[in-house]
Amino acid sequence: MIGIIYFFSNGQSNSQTKELQSSEFITQLKDDKIKDFSVQPNNGVYKITGNYRKAQKASSNGGGFGLVPSSSSSVKGFTTVMLDSDSQVAQVMRIAEKNNIKMNTKAEESSGFWIQILLYALPLVMIIFFFYMMMGQAGQGGGNNRVMNFGKSKVKPADKKANKVRFSDVAGAEEEKQELVEVVEFLKDPRKYVSLGARIPAGVLLEGPPGTGKTLLAKAVAGEAGVPFYSISGSDFVEMFVGVGASRVRDLFEQAKKNAPAIIFIDEIDAVGRKRGSGMGGGHDEREQTLNQLLVELDGFTGSEGVIVIAATNRSDVLDPALLRPGRFDRKILVGSPDVKGREAILKVHAKNKPLAQDVNLKTLAKTTPGFVGADLENLLNEAALVAARRDKKAIDAADVDEAEDRVIAGPAKRDRVISKKERTMVAYHEAGHTIAGLVLSDSRVVRKVTIVPRGRAGGYAIMLPREDQFLMTKRELNEQIVGLLGGRTAEEIIFGTQSTGASNDFQQATQLARAMVTQYGMSSKLGDIQYEGAAMQQQEFGVRPYSEATATAIDDEVRRIMNEAHHQAYEIIQAHRDQHKLIAEKLLEYETLNEKQILSLYKTGEMPHEAGSEEFPSEKAATFEQSKKELERQDAAKQVEDKHDMSDADAEQATSENAHDQSATADSTAPASATSGASTADSADSTASSAADSQNDHKED
Repeated sequence: MIGIIYFFSNGQSNSQTKELQSSEFITQLKDDKIKDFSVQPNNGVYKITGNYRKAQKASSNGGGFGLVPSSSSSVKGFTTVMLDSDSQVAQVMRIAEKNNIKMNTKAEESSGFWIQILLYALPLVMIIFFFYMMMGQAGQGGGNNRVMNFGKSKVKPADKKANKVRFSDVAGAEEEKQELVEVVEFLKDPRKYVSLGARIPAGVLLEGPPGTGKTLLAKAVAGEAGVPFYSISGSDFVEMFVGVGASRVRDLFEQAKKNAPAIIFIDEIDAVGRKRGSGMGGGHDEREQTLNQLLVELDGFTGSEGVIVIAATNRSDVLDPALLRPGRFDRKILVGSPDVKGREAILKVHAKNKPLAQDVNLKTLAKTTPGFVGADLENLLNEAALVAARRDKKAIDAADVDEAEDRVIAGPAKRDRVISKKERTMVAYHEAGHTIAGLVLSDSRVVRKVTIVPRGRAGGYAIMLPREDQFLMTKRELNEQIVGLLGGRTAEEIIFGTQSTGASNDFQQATQLARAMVTQYGMSSKLGDIQYEGAAMQQQEFGVRPYSEATATAIDDEVRRIMNEAHHQAYEIIQAHRDQHKLIAEKLLEYETLNEKQILSLYKTGEMPHEAGSEEFPSEKAATFEQSKKELERQDAAKQVEDKHDMSDADAEQATSENAHDQSATADSTAPASATSGASTADSADSTASSAADSQNDHKED
């Protein structure tokens, strides 16, 4: 483009100026055709530019490789070059002075050469850089492996010094740790196992619900192994470019094999390990290509000697069967929810750096948190620490843990919500209905707490937990749970003769339990011991049920029968305990929250137990954010005043001790010395008084 513009503009530039020979310039100068000119030194010659008195005719030979035809035109200016000769310069000056022609001189341009270099070299450099960047982003391969490197895996070996996690930091998973310890020992000392003919496991699959510590176990393996540890997520393989995932899998295993023995950890492997044939692209689906390459690397023709793959997932049911066979993932370790012993161990690990008060019993807390996994327990203690800090405490006590447990289960309390008296009364009797049903049917579950303080989407709730960890549920226990869930709606019907929308979540849970009893657990005498729904039935085509319409009608009838029987039983329980139901509802309206001890006392004796009044924290009782902020500011100001009091008291004690020391040193002196001692005492008294006055002034400013 620059060349075309130059050649095409050549003819146009000739119409403005004309290039002369030096002899022709002198001739026109003698003939007085030149009006003025300028002389400028330029690389050993003089460059002369000037203007004619009258326009001169000039003919151009054309430009642009002959594309512009020859033409004649008139010009007003000219340019020429003259040698650096003193005689020639003197001749020009003499002729110009004779004909009264204006002559001007200019200094030599120092940057002209570099400007020309930039004009010619800079576009060339930019073009080369542009093509270099294009080659770096297109096409695979290239020299020195620097072109198209997005097919390479970005994973790097984990830093042994940065990873501080060890097996001692993992609690509540003793059997799982034993399995992984064996893998680590195999990598450290394989001779003990090879001598017995044992083969190193190719892969270990950690499966279980979210938050149970699968990734934490992998971090502990990395910290304990002392071998290169490569960590990558399943979603890191697949991108928009075809073939990138398979290329990254190859590169990852090549790096690991070079540094064998090594461990590769793939988190959330279900991102690339799903069953083949379910993708939109058929056999050419990018995810399936990545999975095929992963299968080959795990146990293909070449094998992966000295490389152990640890994978984690909470969706093992969707993984491809070829991925789960022995030889690829030899060990499948279920990292499930911890039992009461495991929860206590997990709480001890997370409570190491938290100051706990004497009334916090981690063993009791573990018993009251069934179903909590490691992540839930860590969040529970963290919330308790935040609550204690908000309450300006030095240690975490039982009240903070109790509030944190409510926050984790149901969310923060909404004390600013405006609730009418009628709704509040209805919520109190509703929750009291759950409580009475749970107290009567207390063989399997215990009512831990009931409250009418709104949290989250709930206007109130009753916490009913099992007495101990349960891995099996009987038909009777499931029926009792359904009765307890229907106690709230039944209480509304008995007391108010109406039905409210507050029981929608109760119905949802109760219906799910009743339907599971019929379709999954075979607890229906009418339908028999047959599973109609569940995990095994999820592979059916969408919208197609594995049973007939008559069976579907029978299932609906059985679910309705279970719900009706539970409702009738809840009605009989509340009618038989109307007085206790009313008492608990009234106390809920008065105290808003009742714990297990208070509920049992009201149920058995009809009276509230004598307990010390619970602490009140104005910042939590405040209705608005502004009130809460002012309360916190008041606490900070009071604390600063208290600190200044302590400092002033310490200064006064120090001054008094110094005076006492001076008096004891001069007690055996003469009378003049005693006078001096008195003067010094007076001076110290004045200084103490002045310091007290300064302290008072400080308090006034505060």
